[in-house]
Amino acid sequence: MKLIDTFRPVLYINGLFLIILSVGMIAPLVVDFAADNTDWQVFLVSALAAFLCGTLLATSQAGHIDEINLKQAFLLTTTSWLTLALFAALPFRFSTLELSMADAFFEAMSGLTTTGSTVLSGLDNMAPGILLWRAILHMMGGIGIIVMAITILPFLRSGGMQLFRTESSGGTDERVVPRVKRMTLGLMLIYGGLTIICGIALWLAGMTPFDAAVHAMATIPTGGFSSHDASIGFFHSPLIENLITLFMISGAFPFIAYLRTVHGQFSAIPTDPQVRGLLLVLLTTTLILTLWLVFTGQYAPGDAVRLAAFNITSVITTTGFASADYSLWGSLPLGVFMLITFVGGCTGSTSGGIKILRFQILKKAFNGYLQRLVYPHVIRPATIGTSRITPDVVMGVLVFIIVYCLTTGFFTLLLTALGLDLVTAFTGAATAISNVGPGLGAIVGPAGNFQPLSDGAKWVLAIAMLLGRLEFFTVLVLFTPAYWRS
Repeated sequence: MKLIDTFRPVLYINGLFLIILSVGMIAPLVVDFAADNTDWQVFLVSALAAFLCGTLLATSQAGHIDEINLKQAFLLTTTSWLTLALFAALPFRFSTLELSMADAFFEAMSGLTTTGSTVLSGLDNMAPGILLWRAILHMMGGIGIIVMAITILPFLRSGGMQLFRTESSGGTDERVVPRVKRMTLGLMLIYGGLTIICGIALWLAGMTPFDAAVHAMATIPTGGFSSHDASIGFFHSPLIENLITLFMISGAFPFIAYLRTVHGQFSAIPTDPQVRGLLLVLLTTTLILTLWLVFTGQYAPGDAVRLAAFNITSVITTTGFASADYSLWGSLPLGVFMLITFVGGCTGSTSGGIKILRFQILKKAFNGYLQRLVYPHVIRPATIGTSRITPDVVMGVLVFIIVYCLTTGFFTLLLTALGLDLVTAFTGAATAISNVGPGLGAIVGPAGNFQPLSDGAKWVLAIAMLLGRLEFFTVLVLFTPAYWRS
């Protein structure tokens, strides 16, 4: 394949994505216009810029596109996230907020990768258009992540994703677009339906319609952007906290299981090994933290359960909402929150992190290794659900986790070189790569934000968000000579 042929479908689809992004800017434009906020002009110009560039890219390649293959899908995945983040940053850059380009790109990348880290403060009095735009970026990024996880990542055969390939795609065809066409509509309907249900529930629970919409669009994508500086703690409502806890969990479930449920397999969700594993981790860590909060006399049992469940769920599902400053709860909770930053939800969900599936594969491999030490001649194939765990799957998971840890270490050192203290650098790198949102410490903890960091640190963290969201190898494969050979 000629190099130009590799770029044609990538340019074409990037153009279509920019057109979709421009359409997404209409809602905040209208909201700001209705609120008599001058930022509506910024959204108008930004939408026109995205639309014109997208139209130029798409029309220039029209007639040259057949189907996109695996090699092109890797390039498309990385370039689309970068391109969309750059154009999505325009309203932040040129609004009355007057953010620097580093701040604007950081905020846009955080929204699209559903990380939820922010450089903004004063959200309670901020123009509604910007608040709505952040939530829309979560929605766009969330559906993109689901489609990517189900249709593209399994064919990279890294991190054990080839196991998920048999669960989601049901075939070995190297073409990506046909599967995307078959699945995307169903996924979008489920995704949108869950968001609407969440928004209605939050509205009935006491939120304003605007707050309910913003938080629903941040909950199902497990993003975490709020319209208030105090996040969910602003509402002082146990009912709202409990509802968001349930919907954060629903966003962390594998969406392929939702599709199967819609098609009549009603046991798909309760019997899914990932779902069971996620719920077990949530229950165990919530119990540990609840007991700590009760026996240290910080909260009554009822409040302890609610606060522990909400904040544990928020971090494990990589949503990033906060209902309290859990950095003040003591040393054990700090250790718990640091560890669960890396866990993540289910594969094929909007969550980041290492993912429950990979931990389950490692557990099976570890148990098998111990059995072989005692019974070296006994062969007992390990399985996850109906899929067999082959040696290459285990190797893929091990390599992924090693790269995950090394990348976290690399970005930690890079951030310390840029002047951050070790706690801020480590937790900042970890939360960016895991797409969680808040870190730990006085600066980037649940009571702070990323505004005090230098521009250099923000650029570094934005790239870390992208690497973590695309699961490293989708990006790293582009830097191998073999990729660019015909």
